[in-house]
Amino acid sequence: MAKAQVAEPCQRMTRSEYRAWAEQQPVGRFERIDGVVVAMAPERVEHNDRKMLTWLALRRAVREAGVACHVVGDGMTVEVGDSDYEPDAMLYCGERLAAGSTTVPHPLLVVEVLSPSTSATDRAWKLREYFRLASVRHYLIVWADRQQIVHHQRDDAGTVATTVLTEGEIRLTPPGISVGVAEIYAD
Repeated sequence: MAKAQVAEPCQRMTRSEYRAWAEQQPVGRFERIDGVVVAMAPERVEHNDRKMLTWLALRRAVREAGVACHVVGDGMTVEVGDSDYEPDAMLYCGERLAAGSTTVPHPLLVVEVLSPSTSATDRAWKLREYFRLASVRHYLIVWADRQQIVHHQRDDAGTVATTVLTEGEIRLTPPGISVGVAEIYAD
């Protein structure tokens, strides 16, 4: 059986060029950072576990709190300036996205699970980038290989406070939900 080939993108692409190109790719995951397409490395099992358990914990918390919010996993895009990122999970509130949507226009929470190839980018560059969006109030950075989560939270005045958690509850207000660190690291 022939192996699917990914077309090489040009150096820079507009958002519409990128979307058209990405839809034609038979395999792989990509982000567009400052107009340049970047391939995402294959995912390790510990990364996938943390990502899925975070998504499940957020879904449970939203359901139990009865808030009008929705959780999406990776594959959905958030647009920041001239970049298109695919976080590991996002939470947004209000109406559900329309069928066929591929972007989350106003995420309240963005989650990135660290991997060796993106750790520095997720902890520095994306921290700045995600908080450029007025809607983002929480940015969770989840370690894949040890029980540690960094919670960056922006208050009403725009001040970002950072908390490092290795146990206990992560309180996400708004929208008024909590998830346990242990939930995200359950076996």
